[in-house]
Amino acid sequence: MRPRHDDPEIPDSIEARDLEKSARAELKTLSKENADWVARHLVAASVYLDVDPELAHLHAQSAARRAGRIAVVRETLAITAYATGDFPLALRELRTYRRISGRNDQLPLMVDSERGVGRPDRALEVGRSVERSTLSAAVQVGLAIAMSGARLDLGQPELALAELEIPQLDPDRAFSYSPALFSAYAEVLEELGRNAEAADWRARADRAEAALAAPAESELVEIFEVELEEDDEPAAAEDMAAEASDAEATEAPEASVVPDASDVIDDPGAVLEDDVAAVLAEGEHLEREADAASADPTDVTDQIDEDTPDGPVPHAD
Repeated sequence: MRPRHDDPEIPDSIEARDLEKSARAELKTLSKENADWVARHLVAASVYLDVDPELAHLHAQSAARRAGRIAVVRETLAITAYATGDFPLALRELRTYRRISGRNDQLPLMVDSERGVGRPDRALEVGRSVERSTLSAAVQVGLAIAMSGARLDLGQPELALAELEIPQLDPDRAFSYSPALFSAYAEVLEELGRNAEAADWRARADRAEAALAAPAESELVEIFEVELEEDDEPAAAEDMAAEASDAEATEAPEASVVPDASDVIDDPGAVLEDDVAAVLAEGEHLEREADAASADPTDVTDQIDEDTPDGPVPHAD
């Protein structure tokens, strides 16, 4: 028999339409009434996950009892189980979610759950089972952090640091995953006794978090800082003014300068004095040929045939 489960109460403020659109689409195989009921429990699980993991897990269990074959439901149950420290259940549900959905986006959680049950070696195997280039940047970062933790579990801090040295470890730019990555890197540096470097990366993590909390037009923010000494400010202003003056001098037209033939020879629309002379000479040549043709047409035709390698030119009627 199943253990008794009392469905937790769902606040009236939570509605089915609060669930993400993609998740609602997965519930279309259910009846309308059941889909709305499950959706509200999933939303409640998300709302309570950080403040009351146990309550969030109860909501996830309720949803799973009504829609156990839906991928997003099993994913939510796995996440809430992990949050409550039930790593065996989290692993079981993550495997089920992966089998149903065919996705690897929860691979970092699987690696961490293997660590949770005391199997860091197995955690590394799971992490290496998928080609990282097939994962999104955020999942790659989560996986690197989980793999680094497994290395620390095995007493391998140098390898733990290497796991985190990925392209996303950019000290000058921050994405949503950057604060966690920077903090993990600082933690491993401290483990290696490199405290000064660790302090720098913790400061970067703080700056990244503060920058991401501020309103921005893009999920990418620049977090590097450029400091200008007060004594350098006038000099910098003078340099900028000089550069602007040079730019204006370069861009200003020189109306008094008349270009010679070498300056305009590449202009398809340019006509030079030499070109005019050539045209007049060509005209005189054509007139002489016309006079010769009228005097002896046969000779002209024969001459054209001889000079034309591709054969005779057709005569006009």
